[in-house]
Amino acid sequence: LNISSAAARMLVVRNIQSAEEARQFIRPSLDKLHDPFLMKDMDKAIERLHQALTKDEKILIYGDYDVDGTTAVAVIYRFLSPLTSSLDYYIPDRYNEGYGVSAQGIDYAAEQGCTLIITLDCGIKAVEKVAYAKSKGIDVIVCDHHTPGDKLPAAVAVLNMKREDCPYPYKDLSGCGVGFKLAQAYTQQFGLPFDHLLPLLQLLAMSIASDIVPITGENRILAHYGIKQINQAPFAGISAVIDVAGIEAKKLTINELVYKLGPRINACGRMKSGRAAVELLLTDDATFARQQAEEVNQQNEERRDCDTETTREALAMLEEDATFAQRRSTVVYAPHWHKGVVGIVASRLVDRYALPCVVISMSNGIGRGSARSVKGFNIFAAVEACAELLDEFGGHELAVGLSIRRSDIPAFRDKINAYAKAQLTKDMTAIRYEADCTV
Repeated sequence: LNISSAAARMLVVRNIQSAEEARQFIRPSLDKLHDPFLMKDMDKAIERLHQALTKDEKILIYGDYDVDGTTAVAVIYRFLSPLTSSLDYYIPDRYNEGYGVSAQGIDYAAEQGCTLIITLDCGIKAVEKVAYAKSKGIDVIVCDHHTPGDKLPAAVAVLNMKREDCPYPYKDLSGCGVGFKLAQAYTQQFGLPFDHLLPLLQLLAMSIASDIVPITGENRILAHYGIKQINQAPFAGISAVIDVAGIEAKKLTINELVYKLGPRINACGRMKSGRAAVELLLTDDATFARQQAEEVNQQNEERRDCDTETTREALAMLEEDATFAQRRSTVVYAPHWHKGVVGIVASRLVDRYALPCVVISMSNGIGRGSARSVKGFNIFAAVEACAELLDEFGGHELAVGLSIRRSDIPAFRDKINAYAKAQLTKDMTAIRYEADCTV
């Protein structure tokens, strides 16, 4: 490829073994996107969506409150808006409802006369909630990327490439990515111009960056063209956030998405309401976008102060714990901690101690926790091994959300520690620096 040996080595250690693979990696092309109909149930999803659109049924777009969920809602809402006016969206309250599909959300759908719910970045474990929706005459299409449980919800369609029976070749899409494949499939099936999807890629690039999914394969293509869209013709809300974040216009890279834009969008759901993030991502009004962006910026400042103080308290708690040195996992709890920052704090503790970590706060009388892991240790499997002590849990091998009764926290701490003692290896907990080559 006429590149330096150091550059060639950096490609090879990333498992790019041929000149053709290297060309695709260096020069991403939309032609290399996979056929969305390779995803299990996509045909059923498109059939049901088309039925809803042709019969003018009211559709509720239901998403998680983080960047992945809110961008996914914005993608599907923007995609469907030219096709129907019978649309609404719903973001659950992090504190009153918690993660995932809630009974309140389904009740809202019923009150508004919705007959179809599309869940985004959630729903794969919502077996009871999907049945509840069905009892109210509401069909559900699930679009999720989290690890499925033993039983799939009885939805009209369950789109998730991590299903054991799903042949879709790329397994690392974000939740927003699964939603985008739904839009791509509908476009393909009914002969709509693919160009209509291009502006939506800027939302998808934000999701890929913020959800820390691998920027390989399809994600690399989608992120590449999404960043192009942001630099060339950003939506009003994204443009306003770029401005308040002090990013130079048209010079945005993946780093700005990860460290500047993503945290600001996330702050809405962490500190107040994820609905405000969707309003920001959907607006075409520059004045409103600027007002919202400034408020989001303020919420991000509050979030930063909050997670700094919570991290300080958690570190002090562990330093005072005489048993901590013998533990192979970290579980810390305080009822006054802000639920919106427990995931960030868990990540900081993993960085500090190189041990899997769970940070738990209290919300409406229920412990709400976030678990994070070290490379090689499957935190989802660890939490699943403690399932009888939990009310709910969901996630993937590096990050899990959970709810637990306060009285069960000591038993949970001991059980997950026993699991970690049995499964963690020295290699997993070594703090190491990786170098591709010497130059």
